Amino acid sequence: MQKVVTIGEIVVEIMASEPGVGFLEPLTLKGPFPSGAPAIFIDQVARLGQPCGIVSCVGNDDFGRLNVNRLKADGVDVSAIRVIPEFATGSAFVRYREDGNRDFVFNIKQSANGQIGPAPEVDALLASADCLHVMGSALFCEGVVSLTLQAIDAIKAEHGLISFDPNLRKEMLDLPGMRQAMESILERADLFLPSGPELNLLTQAKDEAGAIAELLASGVKAVVLKCGAHGASYFDAQGRIDQAAFPVEEIDPTGAGDCFGGAFVTAWLRGEKPADALRLAAGAGALAVTRKGPMEGTSTRAEIDAFLSRQGASDPVA
Repeated sequence: MQKVVTIGEIVVEIMASEPGVGFLEPLTLKGPFPSGAPAIFIDQVARLGQPCGIVSCVGNDDFGRLNVNRLKADGVDVSAIRVIPEFATGSAFVRYREDGNRDFVFNIKQSANGQIGPAPEVDALLASADCLHVMGSALFCEGVVSLTLQAIDAIKAEHGLISFDPNLRKEMLDLPGMRQAMESILERADLFLPSGPELNLLTQAKDEAGAIAELLASGVKAVVLKCGAHGASYFDAQGRIDQAAFPVEEIDPTGAGDCFGGAFVTAWLRGEKPADALRLAAGAGALAVTRKGPMEGTSTRAEIDAFLSRQGASDPVA
């Protein structure tokens, strides 16, 4: 089976137990939980039995050990997670508002994550990759951007595949060099997995149909548009497939898109039909929100299949 590799941040997530606005008062916190969008994605890939690994850095602390132990136990190749004693493992403090929005306090760029870059163990893992999954959230410093672009060139030269989830806020495109880096990645991507308005961030067209046409004409083989509770849609040269979201009780939405992406990329690499891959991914995303903790929502194939069997015949619409 093809090996999937990603590059990016590993953090611990610590969540407020009560809803509210910001962190301007003492409050009860729950955690730490293993987290980081690339880490959640690759953990979902591993739990589906696909060979995979991650390039990242953690501190010589319990937060780093918590993450590495979890990823390793789930089957992720952790050989390219370097321990940087001079820096702490990244962190994310989260508070949920009554309307469902969230407030974050991040320590990513100034943590051990900021030291992600070339190293012998990094080179070895990237050399073993058949597919590189790029996440926009990981492009938080020049070193990660440079390493990612070099890895893309090397993997494409060996006829490997690139999947790309922009996973970023619009204002990030205003950072120096960010738009150019994102456009360069998109030019080389085989699979593009934007969420909602991210579809139009890197296209000239500002409507859905125009953006899809532009992306497919540029060389992207397939686009998967994630729309949360509104479902997801798959587009390629043969047409469009829509998949409704599955109704579940939402406990924690963090990581749902990463689990969706991990499941879809895995099924896509295995040659499953797009409709089946989309349904599997929708199931993974639905299960993810039913559990507290961003990485706690990753699921095995048996768990997803059991969940889907309880949903009845809700076939995707082509």
